Amino acid sequence: MPPPESHSIVVCHLGRVPYERARALQEQVQERLIAAKRAEPPETVPHVLLLLEHPPVYTLGKSGDAENLLVSEERLEALGATFHRIGRGGDVTFHGPGQLVGYPLFDLDRFFTDLGRYLRTLEEIILRTCADYGVTGTRVDGRTGVWVGPDERGLERKICAMGVRCSRWVTMHGFALNVTTDLDYFDHIVPCGIDDRGVTSLAEESDDPVTVDDVRRPVVRHFADLFDAEVTERHGTDARAFLRELMRERVGEDEQ
Repeated sequence: MPPPESHSIVVCHLGRVPYERARALQEQVQERLIAAKRAEPPETVPHVLLLLEHPPVYTLGKSGDAENLLVSEERLEALGATFHRIGRGGDVTFHGPGQLVGYPLFDLDRFFTDLGRYLRTLEEIILRTCADYGVTGTRVDGRTGVWVGPDERGLERKICAMGVRCSRWVTMHGFALNVTTDLDYFDHIVPCGIDDRGVTSLAEESDDPVTVDDVRRPVVRHFADLFDAEVTERHGTDARAFLRELMRERVGEDEQ
């Protein structure tokens, strides 16, 4: 039996997107999903998963400690990176090339209204993706995200950071999986506010060659399985056209 229409996910592969542009897009799609569920009668708008990379950027969550950014914003600018304070949970983290960033914009009213379960499901998607590359990921009690170790290479090290925000059970923000990320960028922060553990990437841990484009496929497959969803994938200009149409529908509602 196919998944119900309410479980349709459109995956938008967007390439490299500046952080502020991606955040604005998330907010617009979130508003569209909220408007759809509040309409009379309610509309069935597909859930959206944005998969992309960012130019180098550091972000600090609303509950984070600015002291976990170890260098000045001027120094970051010299490194070619930007810095943003944002509304997700979690502390400071880095996004950049070689990192697969996923922003699920899901109406959890159509899946399950349990934010803890939602985070554990995102973790499970990443755990399964790591396993596809022969890497054993783990969870660490009290620390959201996915880790590798402890093992012969050392203590636990974070391979995927997570932070989410939810409004009327519609999610935004998400996960950042280090694939071929330049890990030197993490030297300028206390990643996620955790100073006693390191960071790693799939390229560091896997014996197989891996690229961000490779990793998109298993991530999408595991989203479909774990959310029992029918997935449609759109790339580049086609993805942007879909999102523009989604936003036009929202504008049309506002003008009525």
